[in-house]
Amino acid sequence: MPDKPQFLIAAPSSDSGKTTITLGLLRVMANRGLKVQPFKCGPDYIDPILHQKASGADSINLDIYMASNDHVKSLYNKCLQQNDVAIVEGVMGLFDGADKMKGSSAEIAALLNIPIILVINAKAMAYSAAALIHGFKSFRPELNIAGVIFNNVNTISHYHILKDVCKDVQVEALGYLSTQPDIKIPSRHLGLSIASDINFDALCDRIAMAVNETVDVNRLLEITTLSAVEIIEEEQPKDKGNYTIAVAHDEAFRFTYHENLEVLKQFGEVVYFSPLTDSKLPECDLLYLAGGYPELFVEQLSQNKSMLNSVREYCLNNGKTYAECGGMMYLGEYIIDKEGKQFEMAGFFPLATSMEVPKLHLGYRSLFINDLNIKGHEFHYSNCTELKEVKRLDCSVFNSKEIEITSNIYQENNTIASYNHLYWGNCKVFISRLLQGEL
Repeated sequence: MPDKPQFLIAAPSSDSGKTTITLGLLRVMANRGLKVQPFKCGPDYIDPILHQKASGADSINLDIYMASNDHVKSLYNKCLQQNDVAIVEGVMGLFDGADKMKGSSAEIAALLNIPIILVINAKAMAYSAAALIHGFKSFRPELNIAGVIFNNVNTISHYHILKDVCKDVQVEALGYLSTQPDIKIPSRHLGLSIASDINFDALCDRIAMAVNETVDVNRLLEITTLSAVEIIEEEQPKDKGNYTIAVAHDEAFRFTYHENLEVLKQFGEVVYFSPLTDSKLPECDLLYLAGGYPELFVEQLSQNKSMLNSVREYCLNNGKTYAECGGMMYLGEYIIDKEGKQFEMAGFFPLATSMEVPKLHLGYRSLFINDLNIKGHEFHYSNCTELKEVKRLDCSVFNSKEIEITSNIYQENNTIASYNHLYWGNCKVFISRLLQGEL
């Protein structure tokens, strides 16, 4: 494989500007006619959606808690082979992991042996940036921090100070972005916003224009061009299955991992439908109700009675169903919005979920279902109330520190639902057992 530019965008902390820089670079590469492959460290759903809007290419999650090292390396290398440039957006601060550095952006950069571009929020900072950069460079000297891009730089004289900083700590300064309200990405309660009323295409164009003006993109590509990681081939199925798998996908339900969908396609045909606008569930052997933002569309979901009835009847008739987070909320009796108004849902499970008093629940999860171990992530603000006794799947759940926790996983007939978002990109047996009704 020829040498290709490939790098990881990292920062000392969240809210430093990683996503803004990443989106700008993705759009710049696409505008140059390069095939660019975006990646996202960790279990995030929002950033990959934004990556796709900026680049036109599906973004791939790389997570070494939810998946094996070999799976991550194989996935990365397979995608790199098909593209000209790879841009990996980190998660949180460079060294922040599930347990100390475990699963951090730093670990993924080390695993893939790719250089790191550090994004530093330079607002109200001048020569003190030297200590910050030196600390990140020396804390794990085996990592290659190849360059720095500064964000929120006030003036050109401010940037000259920061360039001197980089000379003193021997890390290359690659440019900066000034403080510009028109390139700010709106936020929402689950992270960066993906609201349909925002013109992300125009936003990405503005960010790309800013990047082209003050970031040395050519130099960035030059210093990050290197050979690919070792190729590790994963075993692929010999024949495609003949199942039909229905996947909820619209503005309310769109939190899906790319590799999860690729695995579903190995079992047969994947058909997408919208609980918001379609009148009934398509005929299928497995229903996947993915997570998303149902709480933002509760009125429209509640008014689509024909779809609610169709899904409820399918579950009542032993249709095989897997629902996670927003999908679980949809299968409950009702959702209460942040104003306290109640909206009826499918009513399959005797559950009520509420956004009235939001509380953050998050963390990695490891599920043991008999001899099967599958990992995932929990991230939600809604609270769930059981209106009467609900049956549960017989399994054990552990957090990232290997401490057993309570995490309700509901099971009725052939329907399984919980707040957990699972990753079966390298756990295909989970889908096989769902289809066979063996969980």
